[in-house]
Amino acid sequence: MSIAFVFPGQGAQAIGMGYALARAYPDARAVFEEVDAALGVALSKLIWEGDLEELTLTQNAQPALMATSLAALRALEAEGLGLDRAGYVAGHSLGEYSALAAAGSLSVTDAARLLRTRGQAMQAAVPVGEGAMAAILGLDIDTVSALAAEAAGDQVCAVANENDPAQNVVSGHKDAVERACALAKEKGAKRALMLPVSAPFHCPLMAPAAEVMAEALAEVDLKVPQVPLVANVTAEAVSTPPEIKALLIQQVTGQVRWKTSVGWMVAHGISDFWEIGAGKALSGMIRRIAKEAGTRAIGTPDDIAALKEQEGQA
Repeated sequence: MSIAFVFPGQGAQAIGMGYALARAYPDARAVFEEVDAALGVALSKLIWEGDLEELTLTQNAQPALMATSLAALRALEAEGLGLDRAGYVAGHSLGEYSALAAAGSLSVTDAARLLRTRGQAMQAAVPVGEGAMAAILGLDIDTVSALAAEAAGDQVCAVANENDPAQNVVSGHKDAVERACALAKEKGAKRALMLPVSAPFHCPLMAPAAEVMAEALAEVDLKVPQVPLVANVTAEAVSTPPEIKALLIQQVTGQVRWKTSVGWMVAHGISDFWEIGAGKALSGMIRRIAKEAGTRAIGTPDDIAALKEQEGQA
């Protein structure tokens, strides 16, 4: 299989995402209904009619983005363009849960509840205002890792996301992250931009959240995925439930190795990436990582219609 299905992470959320899919495809609407029932709240109403600031709260954004991704996948499946096309699945941070639900390893209900728990635990791990994240543009991963270590001092500052060749994200104590931004500019970064996030994700400060997720995942029945998952932490394929659970726990404090994950998939025969769900951020990263790879964002009925037309001509 030369196609990988990839699933976006936090930051892709938008009011109205998935609404057209839910109107056009009963199976897509059923995903939103299942997520609403799992959480005991009308999350779909917030997604389609609510306030963006409320949707962006971590505990809402994470299950909302998963629901939108799974709705898009169900719509694809209704058109005969489902998971049997994929050689691998992968997701950016919370997108890893979407990928596992897509591959039948997690139920939609369990994925929604785990992501609500994950969002709440990540938000609670560090008091608001104490942590921060920043995107460093124009420097390679080794340089950013070194300047993060230098900036840390007696605090925490670490690379959280290795997104593409020239975009890395650092996370940790706010003062340390600000020092990292200043160092990055000294070392020639094109930009060093503090991110509008509510907590310092994917760094050691998230250890309390990792403990919460270890307990939550222990209660969940994880099945062997129908398609191997390329994990954020190892940037390699994994398919055994115990290892997947261990990596999901590690992922809370560990680095999202997206650039390396995409490179691994390309080296293992993937030539095209279908981004399933909201936005096109992963497609942009993938084009910068693997210029020869094809990308396609699939989040609306129009996207699916265009894909069907192309597939019909192939």
